[in-house]
Amino acid sequence: MHAKVRDYDDITSFLGDFGRFQTAIWALMAVSAIPPGFMALSMVFLAYVPEHHCKPSMNFTGNATDSEVSFHEQSSWVGPDMCSRYKVIGDSSETAGLGNETEECVDGWVFSTERYSATIVSEWNLVCENAWKVPFSISTYYIGVLIGSFISGQLSDRFGRKPVFFWAMAIMTISALIQAASVSWVMFCVINCVRGVAQISNYITSLVLASEILSQSARVTFSMLGHSLFFAIGYACLPLFAYLIQGWRMLLVVSAIPGLLYIPVWWVIPESPRWLLQRGRVADAERVIRNAAKKNRVPTPEVIFTPDECLELMQQTYNVLDLVRTTNMRNITILNVFLWAAITMVFYGLSLNTSNMRGNAYLNSFFSAAIDIVASVAVWLITLLIIKLVPEDMPVMSQVFALLGKLGVSGAYSSIYLIATELFPTVVRNMGLGVASTAARVGSIISPYVVYLGVYSKILPYIVFGAISLIAAAVSFLLPDTTNSKLPDHISQVKPIRGYVTYVIQNVPNPKVT
Repeated sequence: MHAKVRDYDDITSFLGDFGRFQTAIWALMAVSAIPPGFMALSMVFLAYVPEHHCKPSMNFTGNATDSEVSFHEQSSWVGPDMCSRYKVIGDSSETAGLGNETEECVDGWVFSTERYSATIVSEWNLVCENAWKVPFSISTYYIGVLIGSFISGQLSDRFGRKPVFFWAMAIMTISALIQAASVSWVMFCVINCVRGVAQISNYITSLVLASEILSQSARVTFSMLGHSLFFAIGYACLPLFAYLIQGWRMLLVVSAIPGLLYIPVWWVIPESPRWLLQRGRVADAERVIRNAAKKNRVPTPEVIFTPDECLELMQQTYNVLDLVRTTNMRNITILNVFLWAAITMVFYGLSLNTSNMRGNAYLNSFFSAAIDIVASVAVWLITLLIIKLVPEDMPVMSQVFALLGKLGVSGAYSSIYLIATELFPTVVRNMGLGVASTAARVGSIISPYVVYLGVYSKILPYIVFGAISLIAAAVSFLLPDTTNSKLPDHISQVKPIRGYVTYVIQNVPNPKVT
């Protein structure tokens, strides 16, 4: 009979909770969340739809040239709406006038530069019959995030947390630079998808890597006040730089700079000792722990880990099917899939909708990011459905309730990462987070289209998001409590869910274990 694997937290308790080593890892991995935070919602400004109207006919200039007439004045006489213009009557520019009949914008559009000098909308005329390309452009990013969520977990479980983290950072940086040089809308969308793959791979892997290195108390503060907080700080930097730059190409270049500065960190961040043990690399795991002890200036045992202590982990190879193979594991996976999809849909939906809110787009986006910062230490608040009671002629109240709703879902968004990290065991943790995050991207892909419902009714997106939030809140009560819990290493250590629904889910037949 093989010796039982000792608890990792107990074995490494001599390191302490917050020594120099843990502090350095905490800070460096928290800061690494700034570039993903900056990039995650950059499409709010990259794909902003400026005010626009048809270009006047070449045969008619009116009473003044374009440079002499303000954008809004010109809009009033060019056509009845943004997608049509009045036909010109007359044979020459001297006798020409405007009739009552309209025609399409055959000569293109004029875009307002009051807020942005250029966006992808003004670059490639993504308006009127091409307006569908705007939400599609946003969705391509989240399609990439969906793909990255699925593959990053498997790559990280196979090749290690550290290589995937840094390779994703590199691809995220390079793709942003290439995207800034896009020569067509199709090229922009393709690179946007690649950027999404790298962004989520970097973000999830950084959370797993830090959580597996840090002690229990440091892990909690990292997830809530480190990882989520610095993601929100990155998001808060976005409207500031968008305001200063006001051009989509240079904004992408700026988003790539932090990734370049992070290259030297490769020689500071170690591989996860938990992952090394799971792969049977006991000597490498001990080397990481001894280096940590040296930095913390604490003595180390002569032998930290023995080969027998990770023998059970070395005997089996795990795959995606292990996420549903046992009852407890299956229940945790199903609940996480639903909750991640619901929370992410509402989080990104409310964030993307800041450009459609009345008032200054930069301030709206900054307030949204500030709410995320507050929500990193806040509790779950459900206020979205109140928006239905606010009249459309009271935009200030509508904006306040929308931001309160953002506060609640931001708290849930930051909490779900911590909870999932503590629910999935080491042997499938990155894989489990990847599957849950894959489901979340379905929600983020749908969110731009829910936001688009605001064209028909301003309150409709909030009603949808509010209803989904209430359902997710109810379902979340089924998750087991992870307070003061150690990270599970084996599938057998996964906790059962709470509530009477457990019986229903447990009656689903288990896949036969071979």
